[in-house]
Amino acid sequence: MRESTEYGDGWLARRLGWAVTEAPPERYRHQIRTDLLDETLKLANISAVTHFAVAVVIPILFWDTASRVYLAGLFVVVTAIIGLTLYTNRLYRRIYADGVSEIGVARGYRMAAGLALALGLTWATMPIMLFAPASDDQRLIIVATAAGLISDAYVVGPLLSVSFLFAVPLILGSFVGLARSGEAIALSIGVLLVVYAIFVLASVARMSRLSRERIHDRVRVEDQGQTIGLLLNEFEANTSDWLWETDEAGRFQHVSTRMAQALGRTEDELHATSLAALLGGTAREEDEPEGDGATEILACLSGREPFRERLVAFAGPEGIRWLRLSGKPFQDRRGVFAGFRGVGSDVTASRAAEERIAFLATRDALTGLSNRAVFHEIAQTACRAAAQPGGRTKSLLYLDLDGFKLVNDSAGHGAGDALLRQVADRIRAITAAEPSAHGFRLGGDEFAILHRGPIEAAEALAQACVTTIGEPYWIDGVRAEIGVSVGLAHAPRDATDPESLLRKADLALYTAKEAGKGRWQAFDASLERRAQRQRELDAAMRPALENGEMALHYQPLVSLGDDGRVVGFEALLRWNRPGEGAVSPAETVPIAESTGFVIEIGRWALRKACAEATGWPEGLRVAVNISSIHFRLPGFVGEVEAALQATGLPAGRLEIEITETIFLGNTPNVIENLRRLRALGVRIALDDFGTGFSSLSYLTQFPVDKIKIDRAFVRDLIHRRECLTVIEAIMVIARDLSIDVTVEGVETVQQAELLRLKHCNSAQGFLYSPAQPAREVPGLIESIPLKGGRRPPPQASAA
Repeated sequence: MRESTEYGDGWLARRLGWAVTEAPPERYRHQIRTDLLDETLKLANISAVTHFAVAVVIPILFWDTASRVYLAGLFVVVTAIIGLTLYTNRLYRRIYADGVSEIGVARGYRMAAGLALALGLTWATMPIMLFAPASDDQRLIIVATAAGLISDAYVVGPLLSVSFLFAVPLILGSFVGLARSGEAIALSIGVLLVVYAIFVLASVARMSRLSRERIHDRVRVEDQGQTIGLLLNEFEANTSDWLWETDEAGRFQHVSTRMAQALGRTEDELHATSLAALLGGTAREEDEPEGDGATEILACLSGREPFRERLVAFAGPEGIRWLRLSGKPFQDRRGVFAGFRGVGSDVTASRAAEERIAFLATRDALTGLSNRAVFHEIAQTACRAAAQPGGRTKSLLYLDLDGFKLVNDSAGHGAGDALLRQVADRIRAITAAEPSAHGFRLGGDEFAILHRGPIEAAEALAQACVTTIGEPYWIDGVRAEIGVSVGLAHAPRDATDPESLLRKADLALYTAKEAGKGRWQAFDASLERRAQRQRELDAAMRPALENGEMALHYQPLVSLGDDGRVVGFEALLRWNRPGEGAVSPAETVPIAESTGFVIEIGRWALRKACAEATGWPEGLRVAVNISSIHFRLPGFVGEVEAALQATGLPAGRLEIEITETIFLGNTPNVIENLRRLRALGVRIALDDFGTGFSSLSYLTQFPVDKIKIDRAFVRDLIHRRECLTVIEAIMVIARDLSIDVTVEGVETVQQAELLRLKHCNSAQGFLYSPAQPAREVPGLIESIPLKGGRRPPPQASAA
């Protein structure tokens, strides 16, 4: 029964032995079934009028001779079926006005079949009930009516099953009605009626098959028409395509206007020449552009062989035009070679785009230097060659601009791009003077140069880069100054693959920047050991803080007044690493700052210092060093308040030490945090004063309670008069601004006496004590002399 659902009425025709066409493709079947049903439903409206007329006439003709109850029932049932047919037909079209689904079609088929069967069974009762008692004239009417109703199968013929469901019950009923009379003439009429019915059913089956074929052909043509239309539209939209044709001698017989325009000639000129002559003949082989397939096409024309999508370059009025040609030989009706036919297109623009894409794939779009992808490819080859026995040294110069970000941020990205282009021009000039060098832009303000030759020549090239790139630039009439730092690594001495070579050159570059920028640095093994050491400490730092390996030691701050008493302590980080011992803060802090872990250390130190200071005598302050990145956080003051509340330490006993790097950028959070800390009662100390930039201006711009003079001024205090002069000047400014002064690095009594005479407020250094654990604080308070520096300092090593 699945075939009846999917293929319409083909199953019924096969059961009856009638020929059927091959099942249509899957994509056509739904449309065919829909159209068959649509035609049947349209004809059903016309058929309904006929059935209603017959249902009216029959009771009138037989009202006096037949059962009036039957006649009335016949009229009512037929009228009801016709009304239901018209209603369901209209309902179907309204529901599926925008398109019918497969489920809707199946429902339509079932609806039509049910109504046809009901109507056929109803009319089948008419000859059975009316023929036997009827008069001869009435019998003639009954036979004629039955024959006419049977022929109605033609009306619903598109759906064979519907026709059969209506006609077969009527045929059987007619035969039974005739047979019941028992008369010979009635039997004869019955036989003729059967013959007539067979003829009708066969005709209906043929009409149904023809209807399916007709609809199938229409659907297929519509589908193919849409496909052809799309192909034609697509072809017409591509205005660069055109057709061409030659005769057996190769002369053009058909050329399009677009072909003439592409070649820069008139159509008459092309008709007067041949394709071989247009391609230039064999003389073209000597100066064919790269990718030109003219020689191949000429060979195919000579051998009468097809060719496909061959590129040909033609010299036109506007320069070289690239055409793509395809062609194949064709024959006349006699099978004789008649020429070539083909398709051509102007691909000049697309070829230019392909060349541009190929260029961009290997070049940096901004500077025109080779890009990172090409660098890795060339570096791979260079490293492989250098690793061969007897291979020449290959050197990598890794360049990073100094100060570029300042120009880019202050003058804008347009100025930054212009500056990068000028830097690239200078790199090109440098490498042009050194044929064994190749320049690259790796990205951002990072460049590289690969050099093939002696190490001494590579070092001279590095110095040339520092000198040349460091010269001033002019951008839109404005002078800009930047520098460059260069890291240098050599293959195969330092590395044998591009990744390792670049990594080691990067280590050398980092060292050059650390040493002050504007210089070059060659890689050596100590740099890698230092990098390994930094990675090792970075990985160990976090568990060390969690496991209690880190602690705070406290160095006393001693008054330089007559009493020489301890006025406070500075908390200093100490890390005693198992298996290694003490790790210098000079190693720890820069690593923590680079990773941001210094913020976590600062939070821990702040809480711990406040907690331990609560056990000291009243009035002693504790100073905690806070990194600039930690201090800039919007929530820093909240962390200080939380630490003070948790430990109970008065705010006036806490001193936050910062360096002047915190003011670089002058971010709003810095100013706000300073003001809120001062309002809270926490003191602010400016550490390492005098070693940075514009230190004096900070004293007038930002609220500071204390400045700490760096140990660099104290170290040569006795031997260099200018150091004392600087300290005196700082003291004058500090007194006028009501700022306390602490001097770091005091190691001798003579230094302490000089500073006391200059009225410095306090000092710290090994003269009094190195930093000690918290448990030693009470002893330090008692043991440090009342007048600072009058007793020899305790024996201790610098920490």
